[in-house]
Amino acid sequence: MAPLSQAAPFFCTWFSLNGFARCSKFEAAVVKSQAKAGRSVARGLQTARSICSSGEAALRGDRTCFVYRHRSMLPRRLGNTLTRYCKGRCPMMSDELVTTESFDYATAFSRTIGWITASEQAKLRSMRVAIAGLGGVGGSHLLTLTRLGIQSFNLADFDRFGTENLNRQAGAFQSTLGQPKVDVVSRMARDINPDLDINTFPGGVTLDNMEQFLSGVDLYVDGLDFFVLDIRARLFALCAERGIPAITAAPLGMGAAVLAFLPGQMTFEEYFRLEGCIRNEQLLRFLVGLAPAVLHQAYLVDPSAVDLVHQRGPSTPMACEICAGIAGTQALKILLGRGKVLAAPHGLHFDAYRNKLVHTWRPGGNNNPLQRLILSVARRRFMGR
Repeated sequence: MAPLSQAAPFFCTWFSLNGFARCSKFEAAVVKSQAKAGRSVARGLQTARSICSSGEAALRGDRTCFVYRHRSMLPRRLGNTLTRYCKGRCPMMSDELVTTESFDYATAFSRTIGWITASEQAKLRSMRVAIAGLGGVGGSHLLTLTRLGIQSFNLADFDRFGTENLNRQAGAFQSTLGQPKVDVVSRMARDINPDLDINTFPGGVTLDNMEQFLSGVDLYVDGLDFFVLDIRARLFALCAERGIPAITAAPLGMGAAVLAFLPGQMTFEEYFRLEGCIRNEQLLRFLVGLAPAVLHQAYLVDPSAVDLVHQRGPSTPMACEICAGIAGTQALKILLGRGKVLAAPHGLHFDAYRNKLVHTWRPGGNNNPLQRLILSVARRRFMGR
């Protein structure tokens, strides 16, 4: 339990805003808490007044989410009340936007002009992008594309943020643990552009809502967990059927491997060839197909951390952000119709640790003789056969 004195700014802020002179109700709450711990009333009052006194000086420099991070040290009712108060004043905890001036789209994204034209910026503004999966790479994709000026999104994720997400996921903070990912990252994006038009799918993408998820979409960006293959394959198949370009970017080691699937060209299934395979073989084919250059394997210090059978693998924050940068650039080229897009069976693999960028090309995808050799080696290494 953190010391009560650390919470002084919050206690004094809340009670002063609600008209409680000299923090009297806080004193009562602390006295009650101290009494339960076997301490005297005098000791409790001394503690409370010391906290309030020191808090006044700190009050001007600390506010919002502090109480949420330290809510466990409060008496239950007081903690719940303070949390409700702060929830309305912290962007990470509330749907309410805290703004100091009216939003001006042209000014907000004016620094992009030069690399794109004003008319191209207006075109990006009119586009709608769908992102399924808002954790490791999906949240970073959303924030990058929002800062690029795209203003309409379809977002899907059924999961909530957990402690294990803190090492890499854009929306994972102490203040957002336990909260739905789609809600958190939507708030973060709207804190960039409050005029965003966002359709959310809090149950994730399913067979029942897949068509609605892709409705009116100009581009699909894959952010699904690596181990989610069935829905991913069906989404890419529906994109091909509807003529929607699709991008997948895999965070591998300290780099990223990116593939684009464009209308009329090689499809996801034609490249990865997952149909008819058992699940573990599908996972292996997906992994090898994503990164034929296998740049990341050279510095994997603990191969046991990659466990396809139990759906576990290591990750880094750098890889997620690199994914967003490369995928964002591919998105810009696709949506604006300029610049060469390397579509499957071509791909890109950049590894910052090894200082390498490789343009991969696998005609036939995983049916390519070289890919079949790599798959054979990978089966022995990761599956023991």
